[in-house]
Amino acid sequence: MFVLPFVIGLLTFKLFPFIASFALSFTKYDMINGTGEYVGLKNFTDMFLVDKLFRKSFGVTLFFALASVPLRLVMALFVANVLNFKLRGINFFRTAYYLPSVLGGSIAVSILWRFIFSHHGLINVILNNFGIEPIPWLGDEHLAIWTIVLLHVWQFGSAMVIFLAALQNVPVSLYEAAAIDGTSKMQIFFRITIPLITPVIFFNLIVQTVHAFQEFNAPYIITQGGPMKSTYLLSYYIYETCFRYFNMSYGSALAWIMFIAIASLGAISFWSSKYWVYYSDERR
Repeated sequence: MFVLPFVIGLLTFKLFPFIASFALSFTKYDMINGTGEYVGLKNFTDMFLVDKLFRKSFGVTLFFALASVPLRLVMALFVANVLNFKLRGINFFRTAYYLPSVLGGSIAVSILWRFIFSHHGLINVILNNFGIEPIPWLGDEHLAIWTIVLLHVWQFGSAMVIFLAALQNVPVSLYEAAAIDGTSKMQIFFRITIPLITPVIFFNLIVQTVHAFQEFNAPYIITQGGPMKSTYLLSYYIYETCFRYFNMSYGSALAWIMFIAIASLGAISFWSSKYWVYYSDERR
């Protein structure tokens, strides 16, 4: 009885849409009349052979993930390492750096980010004080995607907390032994800390990659996919296909391609992990 509400939610809002979208991806479904016909692989063949917007959207999404995920992990690890020191008031700073992760996905923060990078926004006002002409952050197709990347990187709080927990579990005796041997702090970090937290790095890599592919609020609120579709992420394309143009069957096919892409990247990560992830109970 205690588990029943979760099971009902899982079946209703997760499993049923999962199966329904798979079935719809092989049909031409009319949302208005509720009728559909089986078309086989037509949605998928049109996607790869006809739909240039899909190729553009998928390329933008892949670039966004490759740019934002490593930067987010590096920033999270750097801040976690700084916050691992035992200093007065350190709990306040840990909370402060975690807040962007809580607030970053909200509509309000996306609107605020749009104002910061607008033509007369805070960034251009600061640059103007140094005699620099305003930069069209949201109007340049080469710069707009980086505003979305920066917002995604800014929300590093959840990864930071996980890194911080991992850093606190590294045995202090290893640091003491390295210090006695005269090892520099840089060598300690790369030869002791990094190898011992590689399982956590691997976990964060998988989670953050999934989040990057599912990013929606930022391009929807800040740039509306523009300019020139330079921020038109795949999740935004799926949303417009399903709920603006009411082409639920083609949108379902797009969603399954995104699912396959995420699963493929996950499989590659798991395959490569045996070469760089170190577990304490293994002998290498």
